[in-house]
Amino acid sequence: MTTESSARSTADAASADEPVVITDARMAQSDDIDMRQRRYVITMVVRTLCFVWMYLVRSQGIWLWVAMAGAAVLPGVAVVLANARDNRTHPQDLNPVDEAEVSVPMLAPGPVIRGTVVNDG
Repeated sequence: MTTESSARSTADAASADEPVVITDARMAQSDDIDMRQRRYVITMVVRTLCFVWMYLVRSQGIWLWVAMAGAAVLPGVAVVLANARDNRTHPQDLNPVDEAEVSVPMLAPGPVIRGTVVNDG
């Protein structure tokens, strides 16, 4: 067994002991794509509004420059927002908590069923 595979098996064993928390799960890929497409479309609609605004305020100084800047910068912003994926990290990594401080409620002990084992042999 190589060092790499032994390190991998140790990491797998350590992660197997940790419970899986549903809030750690990433959103479904289809939902993520839908959200990214929606952000792109909204940004491009705002860009289109900047072009309309440029037409309406043709010679009104600073507002024309604001609209031009918006029309020029928003495509780049739209691409960055559209490419932003769901990169969640584990909440434990962000806020480490001492496990001794956390009180976890325990289940009450249930009834014990007594009996004997019969061997068929």
